[in-house]
Amino acid sequence: MSQNDRFQALVNTAIGLEEKHVCVVVHPCDEVSLSSAVQAGKLNLFTPVLVGPEERIRQVAREHDLDIGGLQIINTEHSHASADAAVAEVQAGRATLMMKGSLHSDELLHSVLCYNGGLRTERRISHVFVMDVPRYDKLLFITDGAINIFPTLCEKADIIRNAIDLHLALGLDTPRVAILSAVEQINEKMQSTIDAAALCKMADRGQIKGGILDGPLAMDNAISPEAAAIKGIQSPVAGHAQILVVPDLEAGNMLVKNLTFLSGADAAGIVLGARVPIILTSRADSERTRLASCAVAAVYADSLVKNRAIGK
Repeated sequence: MSQNDRFQALVNTAIGLEEKHVCVVVHPCDEVSLSSAVQAGKLNLFTPVLVGPEERIRQVAREHDLDIGGLQIINTEHSHASADAAVAEVQAGRATLMMKGSLHSDELLHSVLCYNGGLRTERRISHVFVMDVPRYDKLLFITDGAINIFPTLCEKADIIRNAIDLHLALGLDTPRVAILSAVEQINEKMQSTIDAAALCKMADRGQIKGGILDGPLAMDNAISPEAAAIKGIQSPVAGHAQILVVPDLEAGNMLVKNLTFLSGADAAGIVLGARVPIILTSRADSERTRLASCAVAAVYADSLVKNRAIGK
């Protein structure tokens, strides 16, 4: 990473935290997840605790020359037990972060969202991609492109709250939130435009706090000042959005992959809304983006711990 890299700035912030948080790494039985945990530990982003079948973890470490000698391992029989054991570590207060290993996301989230003994909060859980787009002058948050398939109005409100909280926790300014649709006018045949209008009114009434909302906005009007001016849209958000709220998972996933593969953007990812942030890594992620995901989660976890300590 270069010194002027936006992701490097996030990593530097995480390294500089006074408290080093403990991250339970759930079933790290492949090279990607285990090496990510080892590298994050070496950089002092957090202290990894490996949860999974001990011999399988040690075998992966041997095969890929990864030094796990100083790391705690909680031995489990299989992936589902790994997820349950990791949740138990959080419940016991021994961990403030969670990272997905080589188990399926649904399996991990099943344990996280279990009504009896999970990590639910009053918030809907959601995913945020934190993107470094080469031709955009700021980090771009896109939500939700990974968990909520067709979110309802109330679920979208939580998705926005989660993204705003993350933006503020990372030390960024008051976020400008664009609620996306295909058009910028209200159209009764397009539910996303009606939802956008309702969400903006919820923000006006104080039901969503901490950000500046506008919508519906088409993608061009959200990120291009020229496009917004041509359409005559006068808004502090239009042309300068920092958080893009997509209508559904399909739209979000396609938007992120278009930016990644056509524009050369990098995407870190984190799950919010549970008692602790959850890092979701992919085999397709570069080391740069995996470490950025770890850094984002560490900084957010630090903010959660401090807010709970002062009763927020």
